[in-house]
Amino acid sequence: MALIDVPHGVTVIAQILEKTLKNGMLVEVYLVKTQRQYEAALFVEGHYKSGPPVPRPTDNPTETAAYWMGVRPSVGLSQEEGDDVLAEVNVQNKLHHINFMDKWGVVED
Repeated sequence: MALIDVPHGVTVIAQILEKTLKNGMLVEVYLVKTQRQYEAALFVEGHYKSGPPVPRPTDNPTETAAYWMGVRPSVGLSQEEGDDVLAEVNVQNKLHHINFMDKWGVVED
């Protein structure tokens, strides 16, 4: 499937995760390289969905959703799926001596 709406300045490196949701939608998480660092990017049905650069823990984890990614829609990831995505991003940043910074959602004064 072709990826749509990849942000300018972002290079897609490799697929980390692919799963089909209960509603039949295809969700993919890719390792991407921005100008600054390696991150995870969420695609739903091939369309890029903005959100944090790595999975975020849910407030009330369940067996099927311990992490979330994306904004409108937000997609739940299991503990194993979230851990796999985090590990891949962390390994690539360490391997390339990059200090990963997650500023998504931080309001600067």
